[in-house]
Amino acid sequence: MLLPFQSSYDEICRDFRWQIPDSFNIGEVVSDAWAAREPDRICLEHFSPVGSHLSMTYGELSLQSSALANALMDLGLQRGDRVALLLPQGFDTVVAHVAIYKIGAIALPLALLFGEDALEYRLKAAGASAIVTNGFGFSRLRPILPRLPNMRHVILTESVAEAPGAHRLDQLIAQFEHSYPIAPTGPDDPALMIFTSGTTGPPKAAVHGHRVLAGHIPGFQMGHDLAPQRGDRIWTPADWAWAGGLLNVLLPALMLGVPVVSSPAQKFDPNMAFRILSEMQVRNAFIPPTALRLMKAADNPLQSYPLHLRSVTSAGEALGKETFEWARQTLRVTVNELFGQTECNFVLGSSAVLGVSRAGAIGRPVPGHRVAIVDEVGREVPQGSLGQIAIEAPDPVMFLGYWQDDTATEGKFVNGWLLTGDLGRQDEDGYIEFVGRGDDVITSSGYRIGPSEIEDCLTAHPAVQLAAVIGKPDPVRTEIVMAFVVAADGHEANDALAVELRDWVKNRLSMHEYPREIAFVESLPMTTSGKVIRRVLRQQFAAE
Repeated sequence: MLLPFQSSYDEICRDFRWQIPDSFNIGEVVSDAWAAREPDRICLEHFSPVGSHLSMTYGELSLQSSALANALMDLGLQRGDRVALLLPQGFDTVVAHVAIYKIGAIALPLALLFGEDALEYRLKAAGASAIVTNGFGFSRLRPILPRLPNMRHVILTESVAEAPGAHRLDQLIAQFEHSYPIAPTGPDDPALMIFTSGTTGPPKAAVHGHRVLAGHIPGFQMGHDLAPQRGDRIWTPADWAWAGGLLNVLLPALMLGVPVVSSPAQKFDPNMAFRILSEMQVRNAFIPPTALRLMKAADNPLQSYPLHLRSVTSAGEALGKETFEWARQTLRVTVNELFGQTECNFVLGSSAVLGVSRAGAIGRPVPGHRVAIVDEVGREVPQGSLGQIAIEAPDPVMFLGYWQDDTATEGKFVNGWLLTGDLGRQDEDGYIEFVGRGDDVITSSGYRIGPSEIEDCLTAHPAVQLAAVIGKPDPVRTEIVMAFVVAADGHEANDALAVELRDWVKNRLSMHEYPREIAFVESLPMTTSGKVIRRVLRQQFAAE
């Protein structure tokens, strides 16, 4: 599945063939396989703001994850059980991921940004049996534990005073045997569950097989200009709970032997990003477009933080020509854009080294994937015509399906194509231009945000009668979340209520989903069936 280094892009695409073995386990290929060959090879490094950077070897990762795998089995967890991870970037997160894959369970990564409602919905929908989290995550989890009937075990990465019955991760690792016979798994055995953004109703859980990692290798190599190369070291500010952080960076890098740099959870700080890149001698980075725009505004950062970058990839929203050119001139690298979604990721890409690079385009099909622009019935449209970006099935990065929702899974496919819901055009050279979304998803600071969940949260507030959420164009974040709210009788629509509603969403859903702007209105545009017509609201800003 590795790309040949001495070929052109067209030759690679022509000759590429998938060779995924019948026996394939993510936990083995990102840990034990390397530990058997080079146990002292560094796989993880952690940036500390005070300068006490840490590192972990593949040998250590193998031993600790095996001990945790034994502990999970001792706790009664079995193949196919869903185990949640509510953790920031760090060594414990990787150890937990690898242990889950080793026993044949399904990893459910969740973002620490999520509030109580968002966590409860996802943990209930997945039927998670256990969760690994830290003190902050437990503070969010504790109030909802009585409402999670399937949750049998809580494993903490640090001491928490009021957590009776919880297990300590370090104690489990110390207590159990540091070797484990990895569960035999095939490419299509479920390994990973990632919830979508909820663009059409509540968020759905996309389930991936172990093959999803193998499927990401060509895109990772292409995007990072034929990685791995001597001295490569990768970092991303993206949360490892999202497909971008986990599947675009962490797991492929570990499989290819590229050390991964982790950093403490924090609001993105462009100066800190430059410091991490410089101090940790990062050669490869995945940086979402909004983060790059914020870095662009930093004041002469390279005077204090000399860089060692060899490759930078970016995805999640359109990069834009201005940021593309800034990166080329200032960072002295050509940003390689890529495209995918939770259900089918990293299918379009760019590579300056291979000559696949064009400002304003999100790339060409990654070797091994067939991507086209199709109409509503799955027919390919002529070059230059607007249509929906689609991926031909089957494909190694394609999800197995939505968890316990065959109807939604079937609705994702038309005429042998997986429909992304994103609109684009393909030119005569095969480059695809991202045009917009065919649904109501909001793209803000690299996050794909569904409006339904936010609307449900707002209408749960006693002062809200109706709410509609759209993305309002923004020069830095691409879009911001904007809410139109009809106040309930007896409640005054004023600035104080707007502040209260923002905090309401922050605390109950997520700190990246709250509406940055709230407009109070007398009524909302509705269809005859009672659905809000968000298109009318968006058109107001398009006209402006």
